[in-house]
Amino acid sequence: MIDMHVHLERGPYTKEWLMELVSNAVKRDIDALYLLEHSFRFVEFRNIYGTIIEHEDYGTYQSEWLSNRMQLELTDYKDFITKMREYEFPIEVRFGLEICYFPDKEEEIKKCISNFDWDFLTGSIHWIDGWGFDHEKTKENWRKCNIDKVYERYYKLMIQLVESRIFNILAHPDSIKCFDYYPTIKLTNVYIQLAKALKRNNVKAEFSSGLHINYGHGDLGLNKELLKILSEYEVDIVTASDAHRPEDVGKYIREAKKILNGSNK
Repeated sequence: MIDMHVHLERGPYTKEWLMELVSNAVKRDIDALYLLEHSFRFVEFRNIYGTIIEHEDYGTYQSEWLSNRMQLELTDYKDFITKMREYEFPIEVRFGLEICYFPDKEEEIKKCISNFDWDFLTGSIHWIDGWGFDHEKTKENWRKCNIDKVYERYYKLMIQLVESRIFNILAHPDSIKCFDYYPTIKLTNVYIQLAKALKRNNVKAEFSSGLHINYGHGDLGLNKELLKILSEYEVDIVTASDAHRPEDVGKYIREAKKILNGSNK
């Protein structure tokens, strides 16, 4: 079994901390562990977040949120990865990044990830035109926005992310449902466009239990229609916990795998 999305961020860049994650993976029979960091942790990525910092409605909160988290230099992470690659672990361990995608920042993103042999690069949509839609402190905007248009914009950005050919993996493809706001329109055609883009560009899609773990959302993984369409178009779907704590590593991966096996019958 594979957990393709586990964050290092709660601990230091040491082998001891890494082994806490590995040990919990082993307990849950995980064979391969994909470790990553958010791009917003590194000062090198600051320029890609300009829209967020300057947003009129959320500028102060989002600027402070970003400043509080953007404390590291990417060199520190690269050095840690290089050192950890010298060791043998009881399971397969790979290292990458989860990068927030902005369509006008593709060249900046490419510059940031250059000159290093990343095992994988995961792209995610956490911001829609300057709005951190999955932040508790900006949640009120869901009550005021046009939900149909937000969903349409979210998936348009996601398709652009996939078409950029920067990434190997698409993170949590329907995290837009995090606070249980749903559109009134059918998204079947949008899902088909996304599935075709993923297949065409050989990008994997996560079946992530992250919303269930981190938000208490009722769904475990993708919504049924999106999962059905991705399966029909033979998109490579991978299991991921989106764990931010050692105790969540590998959580619900076995259950997710059973759901995926059922969707392929």
